[in-house]
Amino acid sequence: MNKKLLFSFLAVLGTMVSVKAQRNELGVRLGMSNLVGDIGRTNYILQKPLDLDRASEWGVPFYGGLLYRFNFNPYQTVRLDIGYNQVQFNDKAAKEDYRRNRNSYGKNNIYEASLMFEYNFFPVNNEQVSMVSPYIFGGIGALMFDAPKATLVNDFKRDQDGVAKAPTNELDFTTRAEYSLGTKTTMQIPFGLGLKYKFNHSWAIFAEATFRYTLTDQLDHSKILTKDVKSSYNGDILDPSTGGSLLQSGAYYIVSKEREAAFISERNIGDTKSKDWLNTFSLGLTYSFGRPPCYCE
Repeated sequence: MNKKLLFSFLAVLGTMVSVKAQRNELGVRLGMSNLVGDIGRTNYILQKPLDLDRASEWGVPFYGGLLYRFNFNPYQTVRLDIGYNQVQFNDKAAKEDYRRNRNSYGKNNIYEASLMFEYNFFPVNNEQVSMVSPYIFGGIGALMFDAPKATLVNDFKRDQDGVAKAPTNELDFTTRAEYSLGTKTTMQIPFGLGLKYKFNHSWAIFAEATFRYTLTDQLDHSKILTKDVKSSYNGDILDPSTGGSLLQSGAYYIVSKEREAAFISERNIGDTKSKDWLNTFSLGLTYSFGRPPCYCE
């Protein structure tokens, strides 16, 4: 019995050592990402890479990322990716006439992290000098991005000297929007395909296309959420019954809320029920380190 227990312990220990001895890969990826949403072109590939009219202000859109691969066997890999996307979108580049006539545009800074399973069609992770293999991958991840916010500033109409006019009815005030950006996170479902070439035992280059279905419609700033719209009220003229701004009482307040709802309705464009896609085409380089893997039957 003691011999059986000892054998079992050594078997488990051997498995743990084997796991630690699996080959690891670290690498970098560079490329370009494009956004498929309610503004700009709807091509899933080969987007227009640069808005030349705003290149000096926005820079060049690109993707940069780091990745780590843990190879379970010559075919199967678990992969962790982190990256940064700078995307640009412009209705002038769209094919649809209504988008070109609308002429909306913008950019976004998007950070990502994902955990994926990767399958190679040939044993490219084996110990060998070189090999080529196509592969597919998929998983789950998260995005952090810039999303639009707005403050609706309600103020009384003013004379030439800037003095608030005494109101005669609930329409004697103006409402203007002040925009800002806030950071948000959302889930994403990444998947794609690639081609990996291993050379000189430990090095590999690869090219891949990554498609991300996101759970948000805000990457192109086409949608603003109700919770991200706030209202402020000028207090030059007070309500004697409450001591607060007159604009926050009675019919004035009702009208301000009607304007808030109208602003959200008019501000949001496109299909508000659809979700955005974020797609990347990139080239990468990885280096394998640690002991060679032992893929035992």
